[in-house]
Amino acid sequence: MDAKDVLGDAYGRIKEEVHAAVDGLSPADLHARPAPDANSVAWLVWHLTRVQDDHVADASGLDQVWLSQGWEKRFGLTLPSRDTGYGHGPAQVAKVRVDSGDLLTGYFDAVHERTLGFVHGLGADDLDRIVDERWTPAVTLGVRLISVLADDLQHVGQAAYVRGLVRGQREDADA
Repeated sequence: MDAKDVLGDAYGRIKEEVHAAVDGLSPADLHARPAPDANSVAWLVWHLTRVQDDHVADASGLDQVWLSQGWEKRFGLTLPSRDTGYGHGPAQVAKVRVDSGDLLTGYFDAVHERTLGFVHGLGADDLDRIVDERWTPAVTLGVRLISVLADDLQHVGQAAYVRGLVRGQREDADA
């Protein structure tokens, strides 16, 4: 197994967890926040997908799926077109609203396919290519892909946790 196979497998695990966190949730569940300053499942999945889309597009030299495939229009958010959610406060988190989980998973799946296509096309030396010189040391493609992977796994874990809280509250109310 080489590095691109390991990366492909790891990104595939994010996809499994995104679907598990979103599937079967109502719009109310997707937007529920366990506390006023907390993030919703909808925001967490949108954000992790936006970060992956933004960073992989930058590293690959391709347009973001968000813009090139019309996802920005489908979501219809009142946020800047290149916003990824970085630094969002409670008011901005509340702006990320969707009619169904299918919109979230559809966008995620499109980004996931782009990411896998990019990763599987990498050669052995590509992971050492510098993609960001604003940091010391400069960021290589390999480090950037691992950074996105780690960030996405953290956020999808948070989404799964919020899902559990929301579903638990709903079941308690039904009892």
